[in-house]
Amino acid sequence: MPSPPSDSRSVAGATTVVGGDLPSTLGKDLGAHFHVDSFGSGTGKSREERRSPPFVIAADYTDESRPFFVKIGKDGVIPALQKLDTEMRNSNHNHIISRKRPTDWIGKEITPGKLGLVNHGGMPKVVTRPGRYPGFPLRNWWARIWCGTQGLSDTVVEFLGLTILQVSQNQAAVISDPQNHIFVIKNAGFVALAIEGSYDVLAVVDQTHLQTKVKDKVTGAILGSTHEVKMKSKIKDTSSEYVVALFLDIPANNCAVLQRGDDLELLGAGQHYITNPNVTLRGLYTCGENQIEMPTKDIYTRDQVPVSLTIYLKWQLTSPLMLTTHGYNTPYDALRDKAQSVLTQIVSHLDYSAMVKQRSLGGDHMKVEGDDPSAAFLDALRTQAMDELHQAALEYGIVLKDLAVIDRQFKGDVAHQMEKLTTRALQTQVEAANVDRENSNKVKQEEGALSVARIKAQTRNTQADADAYSAVAAARAAAQALQIQTEAQAEATRLSAKAEADAIRLKALADAEVKDRFAQEMELRRIEVERVRSYGDKTIFVPTAEAGSRAGDAMAFGLATSLGGKEGK
Repeated sequence: MPSPPSDSRSVAGATTVVGGDLPSTLGKDLGAHFHVDSFGSGTGKSREERRSPPFVIAADYTDESRPFFVKIGKDGVIPALQKLDTEMRNSNHNHIISRKRPTDWIGKEITPGKLGLVNHGGMPKVVTRPGRYPGFPLRNWWARIWCGTQGLSDTVVEFLGLTILQVSQNQAAVISDPQNHIFVIKNAGFVALAIEGSYDVLAVVDQTHLQTKVKDKVTGAILGSTHEVKMKSKIKDTSSEYVVALFLDIPANNCAVLQRGDDLELLGAGQHYITNPNVTLRGLYTCGENQIEMPTKDIYTRDQVPVSLTIYLKWQLTSPLMLTTHGYNTPYDALRDKAQSVLTQIVSHLDYSAMVKQRSLGGDHMKVEGDDPSAAFLDALRTQAMDELHQAALEYGIVLKDLAVIDRQFKGDVAHQMEKLTTRALQTQVEAANVDRENSNKVKQEEGALSVARIKAQTRNTQADADAYSAVAAARAAAQALQIQTEAQAEATRLSAKAEADAIRLKALADAEVKDRFAQEMELRRIEVERVRSYGDKTIFVPTAEAGSRAGDAMAFGLATSLGGKEGK
């Protein structure tokens, strides 16, 4: 709620409901800053004719001039007490600030940040300067009683008609003045002395933590918080409590509707309070989306079969004033009555057979075949019910977002018998579906076994190919190894024969170079000895030389045989 242009006030930005009629000039000034929606009931007058000054305005009790009432400014409590003391002395009353001077060695002690309170013949006296105040000379305490100290920053100080009040942020104090007028102080304070009556601080409220949570009884959503401040009133010997102020804490996207007579006004989110007894709280509402499952009363089909539906509703409240103008406290109450009426009209034109196969209704995405017996029911609910409810909800300031029938229950003997038949048909369908499912499972099992056998055969073929390839590769490797080994052996034999031939050749060359006859003969004898040693002493060697040389050979042979035999022994 916007506030009228004014200077900085203690309740700036808050919403206070004040009593009494506003001056005509004030109503004109506020008309440009407030949007007031006033609705009448049965008066027949237009809104323009019935428009009254707004009854939700920002007001500040401390702005009015009152005797012995001083608002605490930026300087604090002491300057406000000094100003109140000046007003008292100018009005020929006793001053309230003590003139005593402190010492530093004995007496009653007042520390910085404290106030000393003295009862001076039933009137309050305040000692503001810190220090010690001795009990002598006696004239300083004649008819005076020391009553202790209080903190300068205490929220409430009440002493013999003197009231000092200071509230901080998020706090609000509810006060009753000497004339029993109720006012609220926020984020400010005052110093007052009541000569007749008293300023009673009824409560100091934490506006961000109000005690009573207000919930939507249908959806369970928290709509806001409230707190009632009561004042005791005594009539003869009976004491009673009366509500004098109502505090509201409305979350974002929520609102409240206030009523004064036939006039209604919308109160937005924020922290508010009401002190006018002519203004009442009509209700708290949320402007967000809500949804609920709602059972209907029994509805009779065209063939007189009672049915109970459970429907799903989703809506959003866009104009709480329109809803309350039609006499509904919640959007659910308005939608429930209209939904019951629309569904009764639709179901009363349908047969039981058109509804028995359809248990739920979705949105427009559901496809219905032309020969489906439930098509009439679905089409009617999708088109007629949704359209009619949407149009009716707009009259109440509600936008209907979704509608669906999620369950139905048929009642009566006919419905019971038909339910049995339907149940039997459903059981038959279930059994047939189970048989089809079993057959399908068997087919799938056989197909699975065939697939497994095919995979195994492919695996065996692959393994055989791998084994054959391994055997061929192993044979090829063995042949290559044998070939390499044979070539190596042949090369080694060739090299060995060549080496032996070279050795024989060199030995022959060495023997040929021997010129001494005796050496040659000794070599021949060594050869003979080696030959006999190799073949044995019984071996007969046939000479192949000429006859002229056989005698020498025989002699050599005999000598060699003799030497070989000795050496063998």
